[in-house]
Amino acid sequence: METTILTGAKPLKYQAELFLSGTLDQMGRRIKDLEKNVAELMSQAGMEASSDVSESI
Repeated sequence: METTILTGAKPLKYQAELFLSGTLDQMGRRIKDLEKNVAELMSQAGMEASSDVSESI
């Protein structure tokens, strides 16, 4: 019985890791898109983007 529980835990852990890594990747892409959009809006408004935002794009 204990072996069955441990065997079932591995796929669950793997699925959780896949979900989290996919979620983190998606969040990273969204943050980069947001930084790019903010820099574009600042440029359109005639403002200079901070070095942190412009360097990361």
